[in-house]
Amino acid sequence: MTRYIIIGAGAVGASLAAEFETHGISYVLVGRGAQIAHIASHGLSYCRPDGQKVVRLNTADTITLPVLQRDDILVLTVKAQDVEAATEFWAWRDVEGSGFASELPLVTLQNGLAAEDIALRRFDRVYGASIRIPARYIVTGEVVVGGEPNIGIVALGRYPQGLDDTALSIVADLSKAGYLAEARPDIRRWKAAKLEHNVTNAVELFAGLPELRSEASAGLAQEARDVLIAAGYDPASPSEWKIDISSWRVAPESGIQPGQQSTWQSFTRGTTSEVDYLNGEIVRLGRIHGVAAPLNAAFQQAAARLALEGRQPGTRDIAEIYPSVAGRAAL
Repeated sequence: MTRYIIIGAGAVGASLAAEFETHGISYVLVGRGAQIAHIASHGLSYCRPDGQKVVRLNTADTITLPVLQRDDILVLTVKAQDVEAATEFWAWRDVEGSGFASELPLVTLQNGLAAEDIALRRFDRVYGASIRIPARYIVTGEVVVGGEPNIGIVALGRYPQGLDDTALSIVADLSKAGYLAEARPDIRRWKAAKLEHNVTNAVELFAGLPELRSEASAGLAQEARDVLIAAGYDPASPSEWKIDISSWRVAPESGIQPGQQSTWQSFTRGTTSEVDYLNGEIVRLGRIHGVAAPLNAAFQQAAARLALEGRQPGTRDIAEIYPSVAGRAAL
């Protein structure tokens, strides 16, 4: 019987565990620190549009790991900046009977394009996923998810390309757990499309006029698209979904506020952010393929300065960053 080892107890991992618990899918949620300790002792405070409840979860921490089994599937829900350490930690864990965990399937649920290539250094079977889930984790022991009627939308496939029975089985379990999930043989295109959107997360870190923030977001996304195309990517279009996502939305008054996506949440909690794997990924690809990415470079640097100074989101005005960069890009 398949059991999912969910690695990371943040918004994505904890909500996935809660849905697996509710829908009778075998799993263990593995985390570290205060978050997993709180969930183990008190349960997860799980907020959905239809109300809040405490869900008792099957948990483990990184000191008392579950014994891995041959039928396990590892699901990596840590942030992109933590993938290197996480895959190194897990790959050489023993599996009951024989072999290493590196022989088990590994699902990557990170934003950006780096996680799968990092994982392939140690894991033979990597399944990339692009996940859209309006979730918030800023309070220990609590996760808010505002998607309705389904929790979120997932595209998943074998990395770098293709489908197999394992991919189809994972998608079936995600669908059973309440996600709008689709198997895609071209998962790199869906990851690229998500990155084109995620580079705009950096705008949420800065205060300023809505018009300027909107203009900066559009500029970041267009710059990202130009770089991705130059790098050989063909970002997927929303019209390519085969599943019907037309009725999915972020529920009003669900607790999910615009402008508070994962990057904003990381800065609010005072933890490391994935900016270097979002805007920084576009900068990296631009340097390789000879395409300038001044907007993404400027926001990457501004986010780094914000972190170094220990400042909260909204304490610096976007006008300090964007007009000067826009002017340089036009030269």
